[in-house]
Amino acid sequence: MKLLFKALFILALSIWNLTPAVSQEPQRWGIENNGSIKWEVKENDSHMDHVEMSGLQISSIVHYGVEEGVLNQKIRLIFPMLRTIPNDTHGSLLYEIDNEMVPQIRIDGVAIEEKPSAFYHKGILSYQSKMPDGIEIKHQLFPSTDQPVFIDKVIIKNTSQKTVQVEIPNIEIVKITDKEKGVNGAYKITVVSSKSGIYKLDNKEIIEYSIIYSARVIYAEDRYVSVDYELKKREDLVENTFSDLVFESPSEVLNKTFDFAKLRAVESIYATKGGLMHGPGGGRYYAAIWANDQAEYANPFFPFLGNLEGNESAINSFRHFALFMNDDFKPIPSSIVAEGIDIWNGAGDRGDMAMIAYGASRFALSYGKKETARELWPLVEWCLEYCKRNLNSEGVVSSDCDELENRFPAGDANLNTSSLYYDALISAAFLGKELGVNQNQLDQYIAQSKEMKRSIEKHFGANVAGFETYRYYNGNEVLRAWICTPLTVDIFGRSEGTIDALFSKELWTEDGLASEAGKITFWDRATLYGLRGVFAAGETKRAMDFFLYYSKRRLLGEHVPYAVEAYPEGNQRHLSAESALYCRVITEGLWGIRPVGFSSFSLTPKLPEDWDSMALRKIKAFDQSFDIEVKREQGYLAVKVFHADKVFLTTKVKNGARINVEL
Repeated sequence: MKLLFKALFILALSIWNLTPAVSQEPQRWGIENNGSIKWEVKENDSHMDHVEMSGLQISSIVHYGVEEGVLNQKIRLIFPMLRTIPNDTHGSLLYEIDNEMVPQIRIDGVAIEEKPSAFYHKGILSYQSKMPDGIEIKHQLFPSTDQPVFIDKVIIKNTSQKTVQVEIPNIEIVKITDKEKGVNGAYKITVVSSKSGIYKLDNKEIIEYSIIYSARVIYAEDRYVSVDYELKKREDLVENTFSDLVFESPSEVLNKTFDFAKLRAVESIYATKGGLMHGPGGGRYYAAIWANDQAEYANPFFPFLGNLEGNESAINSFRHFALFMNDDFKPIPSSIVAEGIDIWNGAGDRGDMAMIAYGASRFALSYGKKETARELWPLVEWCLEYCKRNLNSEGVVSSDCDELENRFPAGDANLNTSSLYYDALISAAFLGKELGVNQNQLDQYIAQSKEMKRSIEKHFGANVAGFETYRYYNGNEVLRAWICTPLTVDIFGRSEGTIDALFSKELWTEDGLASEAGKITFWDRATLYGLRGVFAAGETKRAMDFFLYYSKRRLLGEHVPYAVEAYPEGNQRHLSAESALYCRVITEGLWGIRPVGFSSFSLTPKLPEDWDSMALRKIKAFDQSFDIEVKREQGYLAVKVFHADKVFLTTKVKNGARINVEL
């Protein structure tokens, strides 16, 4: 009886420890049949949120919501190619306008006060209001896909039995910026209405107009904007993104969060004079690239989605980094800014060469085009040689800090950098084989990877806070979120203790992993690395509980619908590369896809125990289009890799077994 009581007590204690992490909070949003999410506003509700939406020449951060039921809206517009002085990382033209600054509609001579009944989001932010006099108003807010234009399309419908008089105000706001503060002189920002005047609306009649926000160099001519054309382009971008690389599972939340993450990952690409550049966003980071956000996080994902701009932006980013290779092996800058004409290197070497080698080699393999791989190979070689030259006496890679740029200590050699270097060596060996590189060189990469794995264990392996895991750097005695990185590169020697630490109350918070135990700061990138690593380690059930919780919070909670950057820094900005990392939790974590050649990959599917099947459809990697299906059959997984009638592989394996696939 005592033993039974003790066992029950331990079980209850373990459940109590997990409850704060995976408890279900109220969901503000729900999933609609058309793939959008909906917030049904309660009477006199008060809630504000913000969402970023982007196009090739503009980004927008819309603050929206209600205060005691009344609409509250503020639009912040960023024009990345209208550069300001100083022309640095943050030198994009900004303009912010509150709803109160824009004249409102009048119905029968009375200015209206909109009280939205519902908000919707599916790459376009929509809301509708039903007025007491029978007038319905619908808004659709979105950026142009390829112009420096943002649109608020308004549809007014008379549902009453009487004729009403609708007055659409003439909106013409013009701001000319100081020519001394613009790289190209003065800029002209305009906010105009597509129509104005007094209109009579009979029962069921509709009138439409739009508020058009734009900016240009002052000496450039105004351009006509076709609102419906711009709306259709935006809708096509959303639908095309949602319909490629489709994740099918019994979880509607995961399927839909994956869809939204794909969109945020690819919409934040800017047509700069230095070529297409994927940018983090967040109101600050545009027309620039980083070794972590782009090379390490987003670029390895783009081939799987097959988005044209995504792949080109990835290749272009590596071209920019390659310009800084040098015979003295001085580090490549962390960031290339201002459309490619300047750099930022304010934190020194953050492990950037390991990030670039890791991302470039994985991208080249997944992209599957030999000519592109040949172009990237010298960059991979150079970065690997740089890392080799910067090994310390303990055999791990030295760096000035890590990608958190001294926000938290990282010593003079950190776990993250060495783990990325380890993985890059392995990918480079696969890539070099495809390119016909001398086998002696590739054998050296493999030997170096094995030595690096031993050095990681010897130098970083430690008992921290009672967990057999890793210290993040020499002298580190507090649990850190980035102890998860070895799991993402298939180093599982300390997986049990590391996973226990990640999901302990010391590290896991209601918003995912704390950057450091005992601190309120969290960065979603670490949480997403952690979840990917736990799936990779085969702890599917534990990972899935936390992954579902996280996904519901980000898609349907209080701040939606994307992964965020950080808190308290940045007000949980919707930085783009974090959404790519979300997708990689599924493609690399749950599915275990790792590229090993231009037309081959290893596959390690982990079907959750309460799922009968799952599928990835319209995968565009390896210069092909194909599907993967997994179904549970008599205790095994039936795996099928195919395209239309062409079957590449069918097999039955145990759950979590690795399969080699040749397309």
